[in-house]
Amino acid sequence: MNLKEFAGQLGLSQTTVSRALSGYPEVKKTTRERVLKAAAELGYRPNTSALGLATGRVGTIGIVFRGGGDFGPHTSEFMGGLGSRLQQADVDILLSTVDTREAELSTYRRLAASKRVDAVILHSPAVDDPRIALLAELRLPFVLHGRTGTAGDFAFLDIDNFGAIRQATELLTALGHRRIALVNGHRGYTFTEHRQDGYAAALGSRGIDIDPNLLGNGDFTDEMGFRLMQGFLAQEDRPTAVLAGSMMSALGAMRAIRSAGMTVGEHISLIAHDDVFPYLSPENLIPTLTTTRSSIRAAGTRIAEMALDLLQGTPAADLRQVWQVELVMRSSTAPPPN
Repeated sequence: MNLKEFAGQLGLSQTTVSRALSGYPEVKKTTRERVLKAAAELGYRPNTSALGLATGRVGTIGIVFRGGGDFGPHTSEFMGGLGSRLQQADVDILLSTVDTREAELSTYRRLAASKRVDAVILHSPAVDDPRIALLAELRLPFVLHGRTGTAGDFAFLDIDNFGAIRQATELLTALGHRRIALVNGHRGYTFTEHRQDGYAAALGSRGIDIDPNLLGNGDFTDEMGFRLMQGFLAQEDRPTAVLAGSMMSALGAMRAIRSAGMTVGEHISLIAHDDVFPYLSPENLIPTLTTTRSSIRAAGTRIAEMALDLLQGTPAADLRQVWQVELVMRSSTAPPPN
């Protein structure tokens, strides 16, 4: 049956039925429950075009990825959580890829002008992020995965990157390590700066100065972890412990350590940030890997829910969360060798 026939069965207007199905807050709870119950019983699924005419929505969330570096296991896990939750709400994803920041900004302008999406998901925020002001100007709703120093009253979900790396660094200093290397992301991203700040705070509390030769930045890949670790090991006063910003870079670091004839957990301690991949468990590595644990799939699911809440009228200021990160001790960390 079509929308007109379904609304007629309920004795309601087509607009009321459409808004009830879309979760508009102005529809009474009893009416919404009645409509949803009838839809389930009658097997009614709204026509997307008709629903759009009645609600002003197109039933699509946009996300823009920039360059090949945005694609990898982290992205697939995040999109798995995001897509599964949006699919439950009959909302599609419009994915765009661009090569530059300028092209990304142009894409948001085009999406807003064409009204092809109801909202967008922003990821990899910079400390000073021009996308925030642009989307506010375009009046295009968005949820940010991460945080930024840019002013604005917007929805976001982030993890406590500062606290996670500070806690991991404090574990290593408590074990007696003073030469601790950090494999981090590219400078300028908020999570990168927060992680380095947490690292610096933990070292400072023990009176340990930061050695710039022990800081490495780049993509979170096996290759980058391998190359940065090789550089650390080539130093005359090499580190006795390493913090890796992801499981991918940790695998590269482990490979470099083995290639140098050393053993993780014996000659060099290693802690990784673990995004809980179903196909790569730190418990199955040799040695098992100490991690700061956070599920990026769960983050994708929650951000989808926040986007849906935002479209249903929840104020952006009420959709701001920072998740704590769990430190899981395993056998890759030990006191430094004599």
